[in-house]
Amino acid sequence: MPKLIDNAQLTFPILIGDIGGTHARFSILIDAYAEPRQFPTVHTADFATIDEAIQQCVLDKTSVQPRSAILAVAGPIDDDEIPLTNCDWVVRPKAMIADLGFDDVMIVNDFEAQALAVASLSEEYREPIGPLSSSPIASRVVLGPGTGLGVAGLIHAQHTWFPVPGEGGHVDIGPRSERDFEIFPHVARIEGRISGEQLLCGRGIINIYDAVCAADGITPKWTDPADVTAHALAKSDAQAEETLSLFVTYLGRLAGDLALIFMAKGGVFLAGGIPHKIVAALQGPEFRAAFEDKAPHTGLLRTIPTFVVTHPLAALSGLAAFARTPTNFGLATDGRHWRR
Repeated sequence: MPKLIDNAQLTFPILIGDIGGTHARFSILIDAYAEPRQFPTVHTADFATIDEAIQQCVLDKTSVQPRSAILAVAGPIDDDEIPLTNCDWVVRPKAMIADLGFDDVMIVNDFEAQALAVASLSEEYREPIGPLSSSPIASRVVLGPGTGLGVAGLIHAQHTWFPVPGEGGHVDIGPRSERDFEIFPHVARIEGRISGEQLLCGRGIINIYDAVCAADGITPKWTDPADVTAHALAKSDAQAEETLSLFVTYLGRLAGDLALIFMAKGGVFLAGGIPHKIVAALQGPEFRAAFEDKAPHTGLLRTIPTFVVTHPLAALSGLAAFARTPTNFGLATDGRHWRR
């Protein structure tokens, strides 16, 4: 059995960090009852190492020196040198303990932190997509298109939430409709395959847009995903509109697949940097139609709610919930928790 962390293993104050490919966000939790103290968002490209960022942007800015650190990182955690998937930083917990003065450092997957948030966020931070607005206490999925495509499961058993990290954003994704078969030959591939992340992230929007333009025989106008989504929402560019429609459709298909895999009757939650910017598109018919179109289980999918996570610092909120009451969560720490 993996070892689970308990209250005796955590020492306050605790540094909480959400380390993505582009931005890093930090807060300090003084004790189990205090609200976290937030610090300005860090651009990862501005610092050579995560240790420099923590020292200059957090430790040098406060008299409260954390004793422990819990960091969510975008990438798999295999040993005590953890490279980030979309950033040049390498997380070295032993060096953090030696150089930054921590007694404990714990590292979790970034979407494991999103799963912790999904288990603990109140309804005010959930925007329902579709007619179902309640979320029963049952297994859930969190799916996050942003710089990349994060996926995590959240299993509820024995009155405990068990986050299940993984690399579900890299599963294969393929064409279904006639229009898909016109577009997919033009989608950029990685070693011959198209993964979910090739379509369902920032660069995925551009990949879809370029493929739509190629299928239509026109030269692309836009190179920034924000331009594509802006023109799509403004209905000022036909190819951009179709791109956003396809993006929402493909996201719905993958979300439905994951709901089936996890039997996520507690809901599928869309996190990451993109969903809250395109809520209007997600509220249209395409997402739920694609989500539910899973014969012979269409009836089952119709009973599963879907939401956009609207909390601006959801991962930090999830980590704070864990730090306050770790016994509420079945979070394995073998190979991910270092002590002085």
